Amino acid sequence: MPVNSKSQLENNMKPIESKWEGKDGITFQVQGWEPDGDSKALVALVHGLGEHVGRYAHVGRALTDAGYTLIGFDLRGHGKSGGARGHTPSLDAYMQDIRQFFQFLSQRYPSIPHFLYGHSLGGLLSLTYAIQYGEGLKGIVVTGPALRSALQEQKAKVALAKLLGSLAPAMTIPSGLDPQALSHDPEIIKAYIEDPLVHDKTSMGFGKAALNAIDLCFSRAKEFTPPLLLMHGKADRITYPSGSEDFVSLAREKNRDVTLKLWDGMYHEIHNEPGKAEVIRFMLEWLDNHLK
Repeated sequence: MPVNSKSQLENNMKPIESKWEGKDGITFQVQGWEPDGDSKALVALVHGLGEHVGRYAHVGRALTDAGYTLIGFDLRGHGKSGGARGHTPSLDAYMQDIRQFFQFLSQRYPSIPHFLYGHSLGGLLSLTYAIQYGEGLKGIVVTGPALRSALQEQKAKVALAKLLGSLAPAMTIPSGLDPQALSHDPEIIKAYIEDPLVHDKTSMGFGKAALNAIDLCFSRAKEFTPPLLLMHGKADRITYPSGSEDFVSLAREKNRDVTLKLWDGMYHEIHNEPGKAEVIRFMLEWLDNHLK
């Protein structure tokens, strides 16, 4: 898995770009940001549905300023990675992609602690991954995980996704995600709508995989062992904060190191809200505390 780092520095932040090829032939795009100097820990990013890692450059800036490396990969069917847009053949395909990503990271960053950070779909996948393969991770940070949404209230669509997820997994439909519900910042919404790497596609295979991930998270939440910071905007209309609250209630039965932070009035992308500096500061304090 070759690593091709950009050599130039941008205000003490070193951009990272690389690629690797998955076992099924899909090429995955890697993007990240390192501090100018030693990293005290690595934060591995899993992004949300329809977006890509490039939208987290400002989070990378904040983390590198604090001495962390932030690095992620565009999920299959997303951003600059290969694969049909919005499609996965199974939940296990996502899990194996993340496992390969950590193999890649372990080669480049063998001697510093590893955290996992996921947002929305990435939050759901990060929780699922941590339950199954989280041993050795220093901690998990999740924002706005897709544990509960309006889709699950539409029983006919859920049944259709389960059926067609097996019979016609590559069949694609619009995701229905409302950009206006991402952030109160109109510039964020404008940039999202105009971003050529953003898409609104989901396949039946993706739908089935997401439903399987939700079922796994709630059925095995009591097995969640790594330290967890879970944050959610109270005004999130894309993924509901009640899903985060319910997961935390289950996880806390056996794991004392679980922190839930709900942000008053914030929409789905709390890292892109006008109050994002406070959100990122809270995250950094949690990361610092878990390095002690």
